[in-house]
Amino acid sequence: MGPAQERSAAGGPKGSGTGRAAVGAAAVMLALALWGRGLALVLAGALVGPVPALRTALALAGDRQAPASSAAAESGPAPAASSQADGAAGIQSYLVELQPDSAMPADAQGVVETAYGQGSGEKYIACAAGTIKNNTSVPSAEVAAEIQNPLPFQIQLNSPEPQVLIMHTHATECYRMSQGLWADPAGGARTTDRASNMCAVGRVMADTLNAAGIHTLHDETLNDYPSYNGSYANSRAVVQQYLAQYPSIKVVVDVHRDAIENAERARMAPVAEIQGQKAAQVMLICGCDNGSTVSLPNWRQNLRFAAAWESAMEGMYPGLTRPVLFSYRFYNQDLTTGSLLLEVGTHGNNLNEALYAGQLAANALAAALTGTG
Repeated sequence: MGPAQERSAAGGPKGSGTGRAAVGAAAVMLALALWGRGLALVLAGALVGPVPALRTALALAGDRQAPASSAAAESGPAPAASSQADGAAGIQSYLVELQPDSAMPADAQGVVETAYGQGSGEKYIACAAGTIKNNTSVPSAEVAAEIQNPLPFQIQLNSPEPQVLIMHTHATECYRMSQGLWADPAGGARTTDRASNMCAVGRVMADTLNAAGIHTLHDETLNDYPSYNGSYANSRAVVQQYLAQYPSIKVVVDVHRDAIENAERARMAPVAEIQGQKAAQVMLICGCDNGSTVSLPNWRQNLRFAAAWESAMEGMYPGLTRPVLFSYRFYNQDLTTGSLLLEVGTHGNNLNEALYAGQLAANALAAALTGTG
């Protein structure tokens, strides 16, 4: 399947189509007349967004977020802060069955759990409960002053127009599927199965944001398949198509996972226990312009966004984050002033830990974007 076909199958951007827009507008107006504003917004999300947005609408209609469902029917989705109360219970419908130890092969790779701290010293800049690791030549005092500024954009709650795009440059990255601390080498660290690769994590994040009243699209294009080379060129084209079709999008989050091994070649699994359940630790990466090879003229605005999200995540869920990496990285972060890369765990974490981390990170993102975090 070629890239264009993959985008179509995954619900990627298509031509705007005046006929489609007219039909969509009429449907939303009818929904407003018959059912009220809340359900009309759900319908609008399905019409405007790709397939994952429709999945989110169906999930909301099916009462996945039971505590908020009655309010949503009257006045739109519940405020972002309410999603924190769901905690570990809210992730249960997404979790998958993991392999028992009886399935462990003789050549299983070891897994070591760890918890990365926030760090200290001249490179680390306090960011509320979290920190920013400054790997640039920008003076730390300048970084500390910059992150005190407000976000360079405003999110419109309960908008029929998309506000956030979640996508994956390296969509085929995946996690171990074992209950115990072992990994099957034959399983590798990549898969095209969207139910178990980065698309599964992005789906949880998109559903969570939509449930919080932040209209979010989720692109499931496998930008790193069949070739890993050119992944960022592929994902850049995808994001540009979304931004052209939906200029209302202010935030673009590229969701990945890391890969860390120790000297004995065991996979490292960064975890935090949140509300009695293990979550993979997460890390934001924010690029900086170096004046030559990395051109990010609006890096300061992205840094403000990273600081706000980091503060919300670590404030709401202590231990969830590793320090923000502020470095000379490009990662297509010139496309919006709300562009960041999010690493969700590593190949040492199991899928359920990553799914839970995705939900928590999205809860905190909703809080940061609405000023409730």
